[in-house]
Amino acid sequence: MSVYRPDAALIVQSDGTILAEVAAPDYAEARGKLARFAELEKSPEHVHTYRVTPLSLWNAAAAGMKAEEVVAALEAHSKYDLPPNVLADVKEQLGRYGRIRLERAGTADTLRLVAADPFLADVLARSKAAPLLGRRAAPDAFELPILLRGEVKQALLRLGWPVDDRAGFEPGEPLDVALREETLRGAPFGLRPYQDEAVEVFVAGGAHGIVALPCGAGKTVVGMAAMARVRENTLVLCSSTTAARQWIGELLDKTTIRPEEIGEYSGDAKEIRPVTVATYQILTHRPGARRRAKAGAELSPSDFPHFSLFGARPWGLVVYDEVHLLPAPVFRMTAAIQARRRLGLTATLVREDGREGDVFSLVGPKRYDVPWKEMERTGFIAGASCREIRVALGPDDRAAYLGAEPRQRHRVAAENRRKLEVVRHLVRRHAGEPTLVIGSYLGQIERIARDLAAPIVTGETPQARREALYAEFRAGRHPVLVLSKVGNFAIDLPDAAVCIQTSGAFGSRQEEAQRLGRILRPKEREACFYSLVTRETEEQEFARKRQLFLTEQGYRYYVEDWAPGAEDAGEASPPAAGDNVIPIASARARRAGSDSV
Repeated sequence: MSVYRPDAALIVQSDGTILAEVAAPDYAEARGKLARFAELEKSPEHVHTYRVTPLSLWNAAAAGMKAEEVVAALEAHSKYDLPPNVLADVKEQLGRYGRIRLERAGTADTLRLVAADPFLADVLARSKAAPLLGRRAAPDAFELPILLRGEVKQALLRLGWPVDDRAGFEPGEPLDVALREETLRGAPFGLRPYQDEAVEVFVAGGAHGIVALPCGAGKTVVGMAAMARVRENTLVLCSSTTAARQWIGELLDKTTIRPEEIGEYSGDAKEIRPVTVATYQILTHRPGARRRAKAGAELSPSDFPHFSLFGARPWGLVVYDEVHLLPAPVFRMTAAIQARRRLGLTATLVREDGREGDVFSLVGPKRYDVPWKEMERTGFIAGASCREIRVALGPDDRAAYLGAEPRQRHRVAAENRRKLEVVRHLVRRHAGEPTLVIGSYLGQIERIARDLAAPIVTGETPQARREALYAEFRAGRHPVLVLSKVGNFAIDLPDAAVCIQTSGAFGSRQEEAQRLGRILRPKEREACFYSLVTRETEEQEFARKRQLFLTEQGYRYYVEDWAPGAEDAGEASPPAAGDNVIPIASARARRAGSDSV
């Protein structure tokens, strides 16, 4: 006989999606359990959508969760009987984790890949991964070189067989490091509860894996606390020279590491010290790569001279900041250094190239995360109002858009010249509030900077000049700062309260999340995030895709139409949310141009 529990929060569907009713009495308890084994896909106001995937279940298994616990959680909070196929899939996928494990063999340079039974070993021996498996050492085991540790895990995960890596880690050179109780500036310092919990979970999980926290929630502090627990030489990899120097500044301010123990390895410096902070860009630098590519030659690890950094010291820990940005060549080296403890830090594991599985197999499973809106409710990040302002093309730009090649139309729409008057209007509306203007196209942001008489930071801006401008913005000497894509990551501008996005990288959800993150440092006032989108062009569809991640996190976007000449007519401000503004709900996609306001 079928059951029906009207007060239960969850509806589990046969395709693996789970609908969670926010108003249900047991929603909070159900959400806490779901977070351990399901991925949050959408979180508009009333009904949140989760999905149970093989990767989410393998993450749960890596954290020690059993199939019985997952089934019990679903049964306890489901309105209806659980679909039998979902139960079968949960048991199958959770049961796969641990059926193949990596162990140390008898020699220092050899690993043993052990299957749960000889039949599974036969299946692997006939799979696409077979060339990596090495010698068949037993009916249920293979011996393989230790250097293939990462590649084997990647290959088997792609076949649906996650590897339980029990081969352990090489000890790094000891490092005397601890967190300060007071920063160098005299401010009290201690871990926030969720930061402390994240580090505990990371260490308990074997000191390899991912910690996902919203922008502005203090991921760098989690990385430093992990270093203080591991207490061995550490290599930190991050997204830019600005990020590297911010890491160095934080390490000096909040840990007992001495200046002579920290090195910067970037385009400007090549220092290798007990704690070395490097950039992804320098690691992927390939002298002469363009010439060889034209000649048809394939790239090899020897084409990346700075990869030697991975072996320059006996690292005990490698920290991957913004791990979702790992470039493909760094994945290759990450596969080769599996004997080092690894911590990945990120705001979102969303990768536009779909390589989340590689992050799982090479860096580790997701050990800890907190929903963005949960952090907002507890006051650890700022609340934010998100608005999309749609701007029609002028006659000249309309003709240019229609006459452009398909690949160029996005840029014509993104650089819509009427966006300038919207930017001007919004800056005036938020006069006195620290404001960032971010765009992807150099010509556009240069025009905006000239019009606003505001300083600009691009990829061509010398590092010293960038840091001076950031400092002046923090001090309030520049109320507006115009940024190219260099503003997407690792800029410590805690007082920024307004972000105006004039153009973006096609449909990148990751970039949308990072740009909103620039204004989420805790503050008393609500932050404002504006995205300027050209009406009735493909940019409108890309904007919908970009917003998906944030609407899934519970943010609401409001759509507003910009009337040409509104600024000159003296309109006080774009309309507030109400009858003439349409909230974008993540639960349904809207066709480009179909909304009327």
